[in-house]
Amino acid sequence: MQTRIVHFYSEGMKLEADYFLPDDLAPGERRAGIVLCHGYSGVRTVILPDYAEYFVAAGYPVLSFDYRGFGGSEGPKWRIIASEQLQDIRNAVTWLEAQPEIDPERIGIWGTSNGGAHVVAAAAGDERVKCTVGQVGYGDGRRLLTENFSPKELEAFEALLKQDRRERVMTGKGKTVPVATLLNSPQTTTFMDEALKAFPDMYCEISWESAEATLDYRPIDVVDTIAPRALMLIAAEKDDLCKANAYRDMFDRAREPKRWASYPIQHYEIYQPEWVKKSAGAALEWFAEHL
Repeated sequence: MQTRIVHFYSEGMKLEADYFLPDDLAPGERRAGIVLCHGYSGVRTVILPDYAEYFVAAGYPVLSFDYRGFGGSEGPKWRIIASEQLQDIRNAVTWLEAQPEIDPERIGIWGTSNGGAHVVAAAAGDERVKCTVGQVGYGDGRRLLTENFSPKELEAFEALLKQDRRERVMTGKGKTVPVATLLNSPQTTTFMDEALKAFPDMYCEISWESAEATLDYRPIDVVDTIAPRALMLIAAEKDDLCKANAYRDMFDRAREPKRWASYPIQHYEIYQPEWVKKSAGAALEWFAEHL
């Protein structure tokens, strides 16, 4: 596998990416390519290379990138606005289809967690995407952020959002919250505690503005427009963040061709070697069928 760091622009911001190429790629050959999309506060150097290795071994050139404001990419730090990140995905597809070894009629996208939501919305809005695989994602941002709240917790959360919105309007500045606190998921808290020991650059605080934008984000409303292009969704049955039943609700709204898979694991267990192998294998079967 050959790997090189590349750059492309998204609304004037320079984004950093890794481009992975199979060793057996012949001069002048054109192949299907795949764009990888990471999670809510992720960076491309964590998790995505594990999946890229499987996809490249199967013969696909692969592009993974940092959204604006994350990792090596330019842009406002730690800002997570779905419409902006969807534009980044669209521009990643544009960069990939422009490469001489890529068949522009055979482009797929794959995403995990927040990326597992984004790929649905991205495919719905971009007919260049011929095959989509999302895993441990969600279809309704309000359900994602508030489903674990008690009524009192929800009331307090909404009060904080209202207060911060007023401060942003009056002063131009808002507050931030650690990502694990915002996501309110014991599995996320445990994962972040361990991940930060190995990858301290993953520490992230999310603005309340970003949280408010997430509440309004509903890929579930557009999933039915992907057809007749192919969609696969993969869930973790014990997920306390992106709950399997909520992801299934989005899958049920999708039209054929589509495929559902689920595993008896928690959200972050899918990144363990055994489950990377299984989930990557399932995705590769779908890509092989539809790319």
